[in-house]
Amino acid sequence: MLVIGLQGSPRKNGSTDYLLKSFFNEIDKRGVETQVITISRKNIKMCKGCGYCEKHGFCVTRDDDMSIEMYPLLHEADIVVAATPIYFYHASAQLKMFIDRCQALWSRKFRYRVKDPGSKTRKGFLLSPGATKGENLFEGLELSMRYFFDAISADYSGGLTYRSVENPVDFKKYPSLLDDIKKSADSLLEPFADRKKILFACRENACRSQMASAFARYNAGEMVESLRGGSTPSDEVNPLMVGVMAEKGIDMAFRKPQSIENAISKSKPDIIVTMGCGEECSFVPGAKRLDWDLPDPAGKDINFMRQVRDEIEEKVQSLINELSKSDSGRMKT
Repeated sequence: MLVIGLQGSPRKNGSTDYLLKSFFNEIDKRGVETQVITISRKNIKMCKGCGYCEKHGFCVTRDDDMSIEMYPLLHEADIVVAATPIYFYHASAQLKMFIDRCQALWSRKFRYRVKDPGSKTRKGFLLSPGATKGENLFEGLELSMRYFFDAISADYSGGLTYRSVENPVDFKKYPSLLDDIKKSADSLLEPFADRKKILFACRENACRSQMASAFARYNAGEMVESLRGGSTPSDEVNPLMVGVMAEKGIDMAFRKPQSIENAISKSKPDIIVTMGCGEECSFVPGAKRLDWDLPDPAGKDINFMRQVRDEIEEKVQSLINELSKSDSGRMKT
């Protein structure tokens, strides 16, 4: 699983940085994959308010880190932690600019009616210190964060906010800080703790394994951690695959192919499902191996792609049913 942190403060080693680092130190103890993005160090251009994303499903700006890196990363994440100081009862300008650019994801979700595969299980969490002690200090920020997390298809799971904190030393006023962080980390990670890890592997990771992993995550993300990779990954996913998955209401537009080795580098699978890569797939000790004899839809027409998609959906659902029965049997015994 992947937990990403959005560091929204422009100040190095400030109170927001301290709070976010303390939170991720606790997350890292659980052995999950983490990545912290310092937004002020990224090339993120402001939203133009042009309405292009509502008409075309993508942001008109394609050459900055938001389009190239951040949209795909948000779709990959299981948990998104946003951290910001209070600026005029709101987020920093850097984080606000990031949030505004998520209008493109809002458009895909609400205008185009496609959902990213992690939308049913993704969680969002807020961290914020404020220098003053006003009673309404965090109200504006919390309201905006609810809408931000909704736009990126994350369930808003609350946050940790602290008044009268301008510098890291001010956290001494809160002796319960580390305990607060531990309880919040436990609460966020607990739903993901016992998931089966399944690697879906094919040759290019452009069609079959992408569809299988998406169906598994979308339909059973609470019980399955869905990995994907290719023995010889291509440069990009197949656009016909993106189209036929959109017919099922699943958004694959920000998916990127990756190697099998990269897919399992941080998370060893319990089950490996191959789809045509045969002996080229990596051997993982202790992992159960299944082989789905699926034709390669690369280079074929859209109707062929639809047939493969539907067959994959059926096989994924059967696998999920088997895993569900297996888990129920263990619970009864």
